[in-house]
Amino acid sequence: MGVSGTGKTTVAAELADRLGWTFIEGDSLHPPANIEKMSAGIPLDDDDRRPWLEALASLQAFHHADGVSTVLTCSALRRRYRDVLRRGVPEGSVYFVHLDAPFEVLRGRMESREHFMPASLLQSQFDALEPLGADELGTVVDVSQPLDAVVRAAESGVRGS
Repeated sequence: MGVSGTGKTTVAAELADRLGWTFIEGDSLHPPANIEKMSAGIPLDDDDRRPWLEALASLQAFHHADGVSTVLTCSALRRRYRDVLRRGVPEGSVYFVHLDAPFEVLRGRMESREHFMPASLLQSQFDALEPLGADELGTVVDVSQPLDAVVRAAESGVRGS
């Protein structure tokens, strides 16, 4: 989880590989209308996110029912979004890795990449972000450090849960 530019896809793909789990890229499941909206510099609202989050939760639950562990990328900025992602799987089976870095670091990353999410929307994501609650399984990892250190920290959190 985390705002745009934190490297969710890169970290998650590496983490899934190290754990031997299935990788699910949440952005690939956004409906075209969501991508068009974000590409136009318009933040998504809860009505835009709801069907997307429900699809991610269903896919995660499907894999869990088959005994397959997954690493799923999703911004999961608000507690209520994370609550949707926890549905359909046993309590305590979802662990969030919150990838975090200062605004300026992430804006620089976003300005140097090609992605449907423009850097102009980064502040709206920081504004929406609700940190993990004390009762939510997860860890915060600083993505200002090298990729290998980020993945090791994420893996340590997941394995320790």
